[in-house]
Amino acid sequence: MEFRELECFIVLSEELHFARTAERLYLSPGRVSQLLRSLETRIGGRLFDRTSRRVRLTPLGERFLADLRPAYDGMAVAVTRARAVAREVTGVLRVGFLATPTEVVTGSVRAFERSCLGCAVELVEIPLSDPYSKLRAGLVDVAFTLLPTEEPDLVTGAALNHVGHLLGVSARHPLAGRAGIGVEELAAIPLIGLEGPAPRAWHERIAPSVTPSGRPIPRVGKVATTQEGLTQVALDRGGMLFCTPTARQLARPDVSFVPVTGLPPSILGLAWVKSRETAAIRAFDEAAAGRPVADEILVA
Repeated sequence: MEFRELECFIVLSEELHFARTAERLYLSPGRVSQLLRSLETRIGGRLFDRTSRRVRLTPLGERFLADLRPAYDGMAVAVTRARAVAREVTGVLRVGFLATPTEVVTGSVRAFERSCLGCAVELVEIPLSDPYSKLRAGLVDVAFTLLPTEEPDLVTGAALNHVGHLLGVSARHPLAGRAGIGVEELAAIPLIGLEGPAPRAWHERIAPSVTPSGRPIPRVGKVATTQEGLTQVALDRGGMLFCTPTARQLARPDVSFVPVTGLPPSILGLAWVKSRETAAIRAFDEAAAGRPVADEILVA
C-alpha cells in the first residue's frame, strides 16, 4: 500500500475538504481524488461520502481511521526523529588538506568550530599526487582541493580564494631573487611533476606540460608529496609551482619563490562524496564560505 495514499486519507479525514487537503499536501485537488480512489480500490469499499456540499467519513472510513491512526502517528514520529538526527551537527569531522594548512584551512576550521560547538575537526593531510582517494575510502569526510574538479561522484563548494602562483627554485638557481617571470619563460625551466593516481587535469594544474602559446615545458622527476617536491627544489633538481599561500607557509632559506604572471589563478575549495553528504559537511562548507579572505593575495 502506498504511503502517499495513507497520508492523503489521514489529512482528508482531518480537513474533510479536498482543496484544503490538497493545499496541505502540496498537491492538486484532482491528485487527492486520484489517491483516494486508489486507496478505496485497494480496500474494496468507500471511505468517504462526498457531495458538492460536504465530505464525511463512512463507517468503514471511521473504522479504518481508528486502526490506522496509531501506526501512522508512529511513522510520523520516526521520520521526525530521523530528520532531526540527520540535521544534527555533532562529533568529529575529518577534514583533508593539501600540502600545508594555510589560513584558508585554519580559518575555516575556526569558523566552523565557533558556529557548531558540538562538533570538532580532525585535520588529515592528503598527498598532492592523490587528492581524492582518502575521500572515496571514507578516511576523510570533506577535503580542501583545487577547483574546478571533473569528478562526477564528488560535490564541490564555493571558491574560497583566487590566488597567484610562485615558482619554487633553489636559492642557487639563476632565477633566484628575480622579481617575477612570465608564464612563457617556463618553457626553459624543467618542472617537477607528480606520480600517483591523480587525474590528468590535476597533473596539468600542478605541472603544466605546455605554456599558453603551446611551447612545451620540460619535466624532470616525479614526487608524491609537496615536501618531496620542495626537497628536490632545494637540491636544484628542478622547479615546482606553488600557490601563493602555500609558498608563504613553506618558506625556507635554501628555496627561492619567484612570482609567475600569466597562469590562471589557483582556486581552493571543498569537495566531498555526493552519496555521503551530511549536515556537518554542509555546515563546514557554509562556515568556510563565510570566513574572511582579506589576508589572501587575490588575483584579478
